[in-house]
Amino acid sequence: MLSLPIEKIDALFEAIASKEKLYIPVDNSSGKANFQKWEKGAKLSNALKTVRSAKDFFFPKTEHLVSYKMDGKQITVEDPRKEVEDFVVFGVRACDAKSFEIIDNVYLKMTPVDSYYKNRRDHGTVITLACAEPAQTCFCSTYKIDAANPAGDISCWLADGAFHFNANTDKGKKLLDAVKTLLSESDGKAVDAAKKEIAAKIEKLPFAHLDLSKFVGKDMLKLFNSKVWDRVSESCLGCGTCTYVCPTCMCFDVRDFDTGNGIKQVRCWDSCMYSDFTQMAAANPRLTQKERSRQRFMHKLMYYPMAHDGTFSCVGCGRCLESCPINMNIVKVIKAFNEETTEEK
Repeated sequence: MLSLPIEKIDALFEAIASKEKLYIPVDNSSGKANFQKWEKGAKLSNALKTVRSAKDFFFPKTEHLVSYKMDGKQITVEDPRKEVEDFVVFGVRACDAKSFEIIDNVYLKMTPVDSYYKNRRDHGTVITLACAEPAQTCFCSTYKIDAANPAGDISCWLADGAFHFNANTDKGKKLLDAVKTLLSESDGKAVDAAKKEIAAKIEKLPFAHLDLSKFVGKDMLKLFNSKVWDRVSESCLGCGTCTYVCPTCMCFDVRDFDTGNGIKQVRCWDSCMYSDFTQMAAANPRLTQKERSRQRFMHKLMYYPMAHDGTFSCVGCGRCLESCPINMNIVKVIKAFNEETTEEK
């Protein structure tokens, strides 16, 4: 394990940025953290999480897919893609690192592979940072995600006045080797102590061990037809905020725009909470907010796990708890179904 005194972190950032683009969490004027390109003077945020997740680096909010022009009957297709430059993202939390694996299952491990997404994944190096002070809204441990031992290409811990680094992949080892002159060997004792402290804090969180047993198995139709959906969806505004801050939401729409000099096709994020989501010529398959809310949570807790060996499509980051204007979130849905079980008994 390698370490760096906390006061020298800017020197490390400068060394990384001299070789490839570096992004770190930085506070904005409102005191909220978001990832931005590191430049001299940028200060690493102390916030636990960014408003939007690091998913944006691999699955951006908008993306130019293709352009095409017509000259009579002649069609010219232009591929706008360029080779993505290598880049590094520092300060990714364990929950967001897990979200990459969940999206990988769809965009990399299924056919066809999403080449746009793959290009960014191939060129990005992720440095995670353990959560020294998890928030009351965190519940990653429900999904067996260890905030004290985050994944990524390089795992990092802030302990005993220093940052400690451990490479997990070849990309991570290559990056640490490139800046090794700034780092010193560490026995890892400070990290071991930090892990124990973090684990103790996580155990005390109010949603640390939510009961997911109602969503394990194949009894999908029973949950689908449950009256619980009437109750949990009645105040939903359909604003889509939850899907835009969620690190595992991966739905998109494709739009064509006439530029006056051809057609530009763009992919952009979409939300199952919107009334026109998956709208077809005949009609929208989900006409009510109840149906749309049910779709969102059934996908997180049933549909995705059934297709991917029991892995839930939620990482317990807590962003939906913090962002929803009417305080509806996946924790309330899980609890509502568990309460239904108690009532039945």
